[in-house]
Amino acid sequence: MGRLSFVGALAALSAVLCIAVLCGEVARGAAVLPAGFVQSRLATELDRPTAMALAPDGRLFVAQQGGQLRVIRDGRLLRRPVLAVRVDDSGERGLLGVALDPGFSRNHWVYIYYTTANPPVHNRIVRFTLQGDRASPGSGRLILRLDNLSDARNHNGGALHFGGDGRLYVAVGDNADGENAQSLQNLKGKVLRINRDGLIPRDNPFYQRTSGKARAIWALGLRNPFSFAVRPGTGTLFINDVGQNSWEEINRGRAGANYGWPRFEGPESSPRFTPPIFAYRHGRTASTGCAITGGAFYAPQRVEFPAGYVGDYFFADYCGGWIRRYDPASDRALPFASGISAPVDLLVGRGGALYYLERGTGSVYRVRYAGGQRTSHPW
Repeated sequence: MGRLSFVGALAALSAVLCIAVLCGEVARGAAVLPAGFVQSRLATELDRPTAMALAPDGRLFVAQQGGQLRVIRDGRLLRRPVLAVRVDDSGERGLLGVALDPGFSRNHWVYIYYTTANPPVHNRIVRFTLQGDRASPGSGRLILRLDNLSDARNHNGGALHFGGDGRLYVAVGDNADGENAQSLQNLKGKVLRINRDGLIPRDNPFYQRTSGKARAIWALGLRNPFSFAVRPGTGTLFINDVGQNSWEEINRGRAGANYGWPRFEGPESSPRFTPPIFAYRHGRTASTGCAITGGAFYAPQRVEFPAGYVGDYFFADYCGGWIRRYDPASDRALPFASGISAPVDLLVGRGGALYYLERGTGSVYRVRYAGGQRTSHPW
């Protein structure tokens, strides 16, 4: 199990107790924010939420670990799910990722990453076509079938995002076996890069050295990259890798990079591996944390936060219950919010608001700057 089975931590009482022992009591309720910022709760009663995606029309799609994709429209959580798939949701398995196609306004395609219920158990990416707020019957199309899983139920990764190049990037955990992360014979412990139809780009860095699905490998040497983010406009990719004994990492995405797991964790100097651009130590207090989750660049179309936030990278810690912002220019991380009950995902809307997904209460919150220019758009 390693240090913490964090995605499934609230799925069973034993996991809740594990969090209490490792990290102290998980905070309850909404975040404590800096002066000038306000928040509103958009939805609650979500069941073990894991990830979210924001549509151009303002709808917010939220994945639930048990296999349902929900939608928040006009500030209201709709009763009927967008879609539901049968999953194995034991431990850190289940419905773990969601992404909307860059052409979503036209083609209405939504992609999900989930663990199959039927053996051989594996993670897969399936694309659905929506009609309104529901998936069109029979529209599911298998985009990528990942490797079969071992009996270990942790380290599945699951994040999905489209890059600035229009390719779909996929974060995959090492399935609790660190050696997977260094192997080019499987997809575990990697970031993958595929076309929207599941075909593999010929310019992937290991395309000529590998065969079959392994040609999808874009970067390797990761333990459990549960979340990552792509900066709008530039396509810069930051990968959050959950550590084991000492460190949590933010890694700059680069084609062909090897981030060193399990040979290294945290800062490293070996020329064979790419060190993180930022890392923080584990601890048992809310001020330190123990599992990096959620990431979002503050680079919206309409800036609402103060100018000093533009270009910063927001990231959260599941156990610490906080959100911080990393400034790549100064290489510093500054506090932003605290008192969150198990944050698992972050995103920034086009109108400049920050959203965070609070797993502990099954809620979605939107953070705005009270002194900034208001916009009529819900996103």
